[in-house]
Amino acid sequence: MFNSRNQSKPSSRGTHEARPTSQGHDTNQISKLRRIISKPPRPKGSTRVMSDREIDALTKRVILPTLPVSDEEMARATHQDRGQKLARQDRWDDLAARIKYADETRLATPGGETASLLLAFGARSDVVSAAEDALHDGNVPDQSGINALEDVLLEEEDDYAYALVVALAHLDIAWAWHCIRFDEAPDEALTHGHRHLTRAEQILSAFDGKQLNAPSILAAQCALHATSEKRGLLVGEDYAGLIGLDPDGHSHMRALGRYMSRILRYHPNALEVAARKTASQTDAIWQAGGYTWVYFDALMAEPSAITLLDPDFFVEGMENIIQRLNDQHIINQFAAFCAIAMAPKKADHGVEANAQTRLQLHECLDWLVADHLQELHPLIWSQTLLAPAQVPALPSRRALVVKGRQTALRIIAARFADEIADGSSLAFSPHGMYRLPAI
Repeated sequence: MFNSRNQSKPSSRGTHEARPTSQGHDTNQISKLRRIISKPPRPKGSTRVMSDREIDALTKRVILPTLPVSDEEMARATHQDRGQKLARQDRWDDLAARIKYADETRLATPGGETASLLLAFGARSDVVSAAEDALHDGNVPDQSGINALEDVLLEEEDDYAYALVVALAHLDIAWAWHCIRFDEAPDEALTHGHRHLTRAEQILSAFDGKQLNAPSILAAQCALHATSEKRGLLVGEDYAGLIGLDPDGHSHMRALGRYMSRILRYHPNALEVAARKTASQTDAIWQAGGYTWVYFDALMAEPSAITLLDPDFFVEGMENIIQRLNDQHIINQFAAFCAIAMAPKKADHGVEANAQTRLQLHECLDWLVADHLQELHPLIWSQTLLAPAQVPALPSRRALVVKGRQTALRIIAARFADEIADGSSLAFSPHGMYRLPAI
């Protein structure tokens, strides 16, 4: 089954000014502070060509707090660890109750990840990790782990929460066969992968996610259907049902975009149609944001998708998302996307429209950093640089934090080089970016 509207311009941008609020300061002191602390003008990007050494020197004057572990990561880990712990302790009733509660309340992390799916991920993680390790070693995974999950399901086969964990375990193992072993043993990988996908389909077919008010079941079914390009545009209909049930869950829209990016060669307009349908479907919540969410990962997974993009609509969607979900995790994602994924590419040379679209999105970095960025989440920057739109096998966490911070500071320093060339520094606060002149 595996196969290989116009852009709004908020008038508040660039108008923030640092204002001392402590009582007891006389007029002269306040005036002095206002001369020292000033908001830089809206940059257009540095006009100077700088060496790496010059950029590295400028990074020392970018005063940006760094969170090696963000609130989003902590929230995800909390749900995943809880799911893993409950499964290890055979407290399946508690796990099932938590999954159902998360579905019923649409519980999510600050960045919008679905809690029910994170719980299910943790619950199956030991079994899936063992299978992946075996495949990396060139061995067929021991069946005892997945069989133990099947035994648990036999006891509560009518409970969708149990079924969710087991079906997704089969789906993950099928993907592991495809990603790890296909190049070396394609026939074996296809045989084992097909067997796990068939079993996942058998388990999930017994449940109606919409009737159960269970977005997690619909999400699992969409993920299963997305393994087959033969379903084509029908997968878009599956995702439309899921998004209708959980319109706040932007991870579903991003997953839709990733799938549509894979079938562009068969259905060239499918991604654009899906993005506009999603924007219309979720307009009451996200306004133009649905369009942006569908394209967000798709543009990183398939660069040619930029040919279809309406850049004004996409930027409007980013603004709408930030107005609704002004979370630093999201700001870092958008900033890293514009800075790295939308940087000029040689592939655009000769295709002026693509180059102009990419440039328009790349320049959004200025207002994202100046008006919204308050803290740096380096892992987002390193993942965007090394493995965009994926859940990759990356270097150690420490290396990623260092690389992400270095990448972000170099980009910001280079972008605002003209503003700090006089020796001043850039600092960040909840009111936006401001400049601290050299003293």
